[in-house]
Amino acid sequence: MKSVVVRALMIATIAASTSCSTPATTREAPAPVQPAASPAVTFPDGSKAVIEVVSDEMTRAQGLMFRSSLGGDRGMLFIFPDSAEHSFWMKNTLIPLDIIWIDEAKTIVHVARDVPPCKSDPCPSYPPNAVARYVLELAAGQAAARGLDEGDKLAFEGVENIVAR
Repeated sequence: MKSVVVRALMIATIAASTSCSTPATTREAPAPVQPAASPAVTFPDGSKAVIEVVSDEMTRAQGLMFRSSLGGDRGMLFIFPDSAEHSFWMKNTLIPLDIIWIDEAKTIVHVARDVPPCKSDPCPSYPPNAVARYVLELAAGQAAARGLDEGDKLAFEGVENIVAR
């Protein structure tokens, strides 16, 4: 009888040591997995636009070609490997755009507003007349709606580790 009691005590001790002793009310739920933030640009008025980032020659050449629309809270950021007077054109671009040139310090150096799609070859080129490292394309009218002008500072999120090629 003594061995049965000892055996029962041993089983009870083992069971108690393997069960969780923390009450359910004090357990922490696993932290939710946060999705990676989309790249974005923050404007001086505090508003933001989610941006597609293009940083290599092939995707820069494609840009927003053949797109039939671009939301007011969306844009495309072109990152160049060096600062220069990067000219743009609207070949095969179906929607009018605002094109914003931005220097290394993320300061707007030139704005071309309501640039129309190219309807016939040769397409005109739009130079900035200023040195820029970045170019931001937004739907036409967004630069005016956000009050963007030369000298304004922008902030980029989610582009810190992108290397331009």
